[in-house]
Amino acid sequence: MKKIVLVFAFVLTGITASGQEGLKFGVQAGLPFGDFNDTVGVVVGADFGHMWALNETFDLGIMVGYIHGFPEKFDNQDLLIDFPSVQFLPISGSIRIWPSNSVSFGVNAGQAIGLNDGNDGGFYFRPQLGILMSAQTEINFSYTSINVDDANWSTVTFGIMYTLQLKRPY
Repeated sequence: MKKIVLVFAFVLTGITASGQEGLKFGVQAGLPFGDFNDTVGVVVGADFGHMWALNETFDLGIMVGYIHGFPEKFDNQDLLIDFPSVQFLPISGSIRIWPSNSVSFGVNAGQAIGLNDGNDGGFYFRPQLGILMSAQTEINFSYTSINVDDANWSTVTFGIMYTLQLKRPY
């Protein structure tokens, strides 16, 4: 087990040493609308990835995340309806464009793997607007779309992202 951790740490250090932007960790929360509005009440998620600065204006990266939709519960006098949770594991490529030093816009696109029963997942598309609060902290607003069989998972979220920038020792 120690060897696996050491190999992972070595690979992670090598990846971050070559990237100017660094590792990204983020969380978001939001509301669904459209096809899942009646069955899901609140959505939370987390993201992890790495971004590379191609130049001062463009960043390119990879992201993996987790999305959890908490179910709605309807209770009237005669009937209790309890919907299941909805969960996805999105894996995507990411691009960011920086028109200024503090504002970015971009998109994550890829595949969202469905994690709950009966959820096959689908194409994942997440445009977002980011605003830097400090050198490592960004808030973002995003729309998420996942094409799930005959329905479309649509959410609007607010999130915070932290960038871990590792410096080279030389």
